[in-house]
Amino acid sequence: MTTPSFTAEDVALFLQENPGFFQDHSELFANIRVPHPHETRAISLGERQILTLRAKTKDLEWKLASLMQNAMGNEKISHTLTAWCCRMLAEPEPSRLPAHVVRSLCDLFDLPTVALRLWDLPGLEESEFGQDVTSSIRDFASTLTTPYCGPWQDQEAGQWLPEPPRSLAIVALRASTPGYGSESSTCGLLVLGSDDPERFTPDMGTAFLQTIGELAGAALSRLATSECIAAVQP
Repeated sequence: MTTPSFTAEDVALFLQENPGFFQDHSELFANIRVPHPHETRAISLGERQILTLRAKTKDLEWKLASLMQNAMGNEKISHTLTAWCCRMLAEPEPSRLPAHVVRSLCDLFDLPTVALRLWDLPGLEESEFGQDVTSSIRDFASTLTTPYCGPWQDQEAGQWLPEPPRSLAIVALRASTPGYGSESSTCGLLVLGSDDPERFTPDMGTAFLQTIGELAGAALSRLATSECIAAVQP
């Protein structure tokens, strides 16, 4: 007589196809000994199953805690973004908006440096917000469909910051006022600098930065109206 050869896969398949096996042979839980996952001693199948369930529970608890932490962080950013938007809406004088955008972003988001440059908007030619705007800057802004996040790699816009940043985000601003070109007309660049190399990373989400760019672009488009001809105030 020949003894049939069973592989580990055969045994696993048999147990999957016969879920009542251990119910019919409950004594195996106490009698069969298997290696402990973290120690050298052997334990019963029942103990091993409990350890497996505990490990899965801890893994789920860790994932839930991570999701809650992310949700709390997103909620904080959302509240901060709302407060920033409210500040811009409350500003009655459009000529003060560029400086207001820079100051409020620094305050609300705890950023050491923020730079803003705008073009093709009335009253900006002689202000700091209209300086150092080259054709290469405008070309770069027009191709920036999503915010850039990462280290400073000698980008021309990063030179607007007083000190070289460890990481930065560059956001294109687009006008959205009817009558001011098309809705996708690029009107500026917003540069957020940080001394933390992990503050802005290439793999981070950019949804909030895109929202900041859209809100800032819409607010600053007020400068494009015919009524706004006063010089931009610092």
